Amino acid sequence: MIICKCSLCEESKECLQKEIDGKEYDICGECWNALNGRLRGKGRAIKHRESVSLPPPEVRKEEESEKPFPGKPPKIWYSSDSSQ
Repeated sequence: MIICKCSLCEESKECLQKEIDGKEYDICGECWNALNGRLRGKGRAIKHRESVSLPPPEVRKEEESEKPFPGKPPKIWYSSDSSQ
């Protein structure tokens, strides 16, 4: 506890440093209890987290990387783009 000027009531009292919205304030116990009572029930509801299990990823072989067997014709890939 530090004796300093309260940011809310501006009286010299024993104050605690509280962080609200990324800013630090010196707030005495009386002001903090009043502020805490007004803020109770405000904000987002706390949701219980659930664990979710996902299926393992499928392993796919790329057909392009496979070489054709000797004696078989290679696969020919073409595009039907008419932009030529």
